Amino acid sequence: MPRTLSLSFRAAMNAQETGEIPIVLLTITHEDAAEPIRISGDPTERLTTDPLVYGTTSRGETFTFIPFALSLPEDAEGTGPNARLVLDNVSRELIPLIRSIATPAQVLLETVMASDLDYVEVQFPSFDITKVSYDAASITLELTMDPLVTEPFPADSFDPANFPGLFG
Repeated sequence: MPRTLSLSFRAAMNAQETGEIPIVLLTITHEDAAEPIRISGDPTERLTTDPLVYGTTSRGETFTFIPFALSLPEDAEGTGPNARLVLDNVSRELIPLIRSIATPAQVLLETVMASDLDYVEVQFPSFDITKVSYDAASITLELTMDPLVTEPFPADSFDPANFPGLFG
């Protein structure tokens, strides 16, 4: 699927050295949650001093900095759009929330540049959280896209068994 990227984003990605910093933003939503959980992969600015919290403000929303590792889905035919997100379990505030939710939450992945925090360069459609595991050090989220995206089109084969009127 082609994506339209800004000239500055493409130049930064292709440059041998650059001062531009891509920032990945995560928005986790669930119907039972009062408000979305917003996470930034970069400590762009100091949000509060007591307690000391860093994060990113993009489009008027505050994303709290939590270090994470993200494995994006492969862009290969025949493979499911599965991703893995491993969050550092630094604050221990997410564990009670994870335990309280029984249905899948959604995760929206976005990338912005540090020089223009309000322009989304890359946005992945919402993933469903299908599996969660955690320990004292990290929280691992298995992310899957809606299976409708991977369904073949057309769904049926036009053969005599399914459509006898076409072969009469």
